[in-house]
Amino acid sequence: MPSDHDVAICGGCNSRIRWAITVNGKRQAINADPDREGNLAAHTDGTGTLKVRVLTAERPTLEHAEWRAMPHAATGCRPRPRAQRSSSRPGRRAAVRYGTWRPAR
Repeated sequence: MPSDHDVAICGGCNSRIRWAITVNGKRQAINADPDREGNLAAHTDGTGTLKVRVLTAERPTLEHAEWRAMPHAATGCRPRPRAQRSSSRPGRRAAVRYGTWRPAR
């Protein structure tokens, strides 16, 4: 069972997540708690890095200290809508006014 020292909060849905490294070296958010239905095998390596691999037909079972995890994106994370930036003139778009070039006198 993993410890809670590396748990973060998802900025979109406020769920507990962990950041892991895939076998391809990419970062992936996974749910913080183990999941019996998860399709990932997660473990912490000797340097303290959380690593994940997909459970495949070639390696369908957990090995050594691995635990089942679920990708966070697969659990229906719905990011909060971002607030729109307000402009100084609502309803108007910024425009560029083109002119002719004149040499300085």
